Parts: sequence; structure tokens; C-alpha cells
Amino acid sequence: MLFVNGRQHGAAVNIDAPRMGCLDAEQLAHGRLLGKRVERQWRARITHFQPAMLARLLRAIYLFQLICGALLGSTLAVRLTENGAGSAALLLVPLCSLGLPVLLQFLTIVTLMLRSRSGNAGALWWRALWGEFKAALLIFMLRQPWPHRQRGVQLPSAPSQRQLGQNALPVLLVHGYICNHRVWDDMALALRHAGHPVLRVDLEPLFTSIDNYTATLERSVTTLLDQTKSRQVVLVGHSMGGLAIRAWLRAHGPARVARILTLGTPHQGTRIAKASMTPNGAQMVWQSNWLQALADSEDPAKRALMHIAITAQDNVVYPQAEQVLPGAQVKHFQGIGHLQMCLDRAVIDWVCQQAATLNTPS
Repeated sequence: MLFVNGRQHGAAVNIDAPRMGCLDAEQLAHGRLLGKRVERQWRARITHFQPAMLARLLRAIYLFQLICGALLGSTLAVRLTENGAGSAALLLVPLCSLGLPVLLQFLTIVTLMLRSRSGNAGALWWRALWGEFKAALLIFMLRQPWPHRQRGVQLPSAPSQRQLGQNALPVLLVHGYICNHRVWDDMALALRHAGHPVLRVDLEPLFTSIDNYTATLERSVTTLLDQTKSRQVVLVGHSMGGLAIRAWLRAHGPARVARILTLGTPHQGTRIAKASMTPNGAQMVWQSNWLQALADSEDPAKRALMHIAITAQDNVVYPQAEQVLPGAQVKHFQGIGHLQMCLDRAVIDWVCQQAATLNTPS
């Protein structure tokens, strides 16, 4: 009986102790090889064909919202039809079904923008509000529910990009809280065009200690370096992803790190997380004990590797200006929100420029 990941496969085989001698070394080796092959196939099925945890969660949420919107639209359509509105009232069903998720997303962004603003709502704040709303629709509704099935190290595709990639360091992209690899679609494409091999990770389970993600990052760094034959990697983290990188750095050291870039990372914590019920959410509370211990583990050499990007209109990580670390360089952006940092052209160009300065000479 073969057990893979706690599940039973195949029929039970009862081999009495006296008969064990009948199995020679070659047969035993063949059995072990067969078992490993089945396990690899099973793991591959899980990795490539099962939607990730966040994707399943988002699909369920949006399906529920679509159903609620359809029920609301049906109710309104029936009442209007009874009052002589005609069959045109039936258009309310698809309009409400599609409109409810969009409306809820808009209200969420507006609420976060109002809670996080520092000072008067000027033109940059309004620009960030609109940009963050569009980013949320794209990332949460159109991308993250639909993960890429087959992933791995993405190499530059065009011949000219492959030639450039011979001197370009590999880049590991680490997403933030309640996100997945699809938040990096635009960033990964730009880095590959610049000649960088790219690997995007998924941090799961969604709700656990940030320290538990270090094993995932270690496997990813090892894979990226092995496949590219490079000795160092550039790590880019958005939001909580930056903290996961720092936790990995604490556990495994800086020897394989060329540079660390963080985008909108709560290095000092965020006040939005004060009511969080999840382990990683609690670790990101403003000036939490976990963040203090993480900072105490870093010496000037580690901080010199870090380059921090922040935006004054960050609607998730605030107070915004406090998200810096002594010894780390800081880049300020204006007029963009938290999610928008993964999509904004200026931020993407900054990341590509930072990575390009580290390219090895030909």
C-alpha cells in the first residue's frame, strides 16, 4: 500500500517476514523508484493543476457577490416590471450582478484612502485613489483568481534578451499579504525584457507567521541560483513580502544577496493591522515586538543591501513616512497607492534600474 501525502494509493501488499528474503536488492530498488515516481507525479498534479489557496478564496468571494448582485437585480426588475417598466428592467440583473463586486471594491479603496491620508486630500491623493481603485480591480478581480498553472524560473525569451541576460542577475519576486504571484505580471515582464531571469513565489498558507515563509524563500533562492548558474540574486518584496525577505535574511544570511528592494513594506508596522486576527497580520502591527526583534538582528552590512520604496499616498501601510530603516536607502514616490506600486511605470523602471546596476561585466 503506497501512501503519498497522507493518502492511500494502490492495493495493499502483505509480505510476511520470512518471505522478505525472496526480494532481491534490484526488486527493492525498483519498488522504491516506483514509489518516488508516483510521489513526484502526485506532487506535480497538486502544484500545476490545483488552484492556489488565495485564488480559490477570491473565486468563492466573487461568486457569492455575483449571486447576491443577481438576486438584488432580479428583485428590482420584478418590482419595476410590475409597475410597467417593461422588459428593459431585466437589464438590472446583469448590471447589479457585475456592479456589486465593483462597488464593494470601490468602497473598500475609498475607506482605506480616507483612513490613511495624512493632511488634506490634494490632487495627488485623488490621483492615487483612482489609480488604486483600478489596480485593485485588475489585481484582485482579473488576475489573482486565475493563477498561472505552470510556473518556474522565467528566462528572457528573445535572443537579444537572452544575450543581455548572460550578464543580468536573477530576480526573486515576493508578493505581500493576501496576494499571489500574479501581482507581479507587469514587473516580471519588464525585468525579463531587461534580460533578467525571474522567479515569482507564492507565500502559503495565507495566514501564518512570516517566519514560516523562510523555507519557501530558501527553496526559491536555491532553485533560481542553480538554474541560472549565478552566485547572487536580487530580491524584490511588496508589502509583507519585504518582511518575509528580511526574515529569510535573518535565517540564512546575506552571502547570496546582491540587493534587496522593498515596495510599500511596513518596516515599522502599519496602524491598519491593529485589529488583525491572523499571525502575520499581528506581526505587522505598528512597532510590534516581532518587528523590533527583526530590526535588532540586522547589522549595517545587511542594511546596506536594502533599498526601500515608499509612497506618501500608501493606503495600507501608514504612517507612510516612518517606513524606513537606518542604513537603508529610500526612494519616494508620489500619487500612487499601495497595490499600484506593483503596476506603476515609474516604480517598475526604478526596480529595473536598481537591478541593472548590479549586472556582472561581460
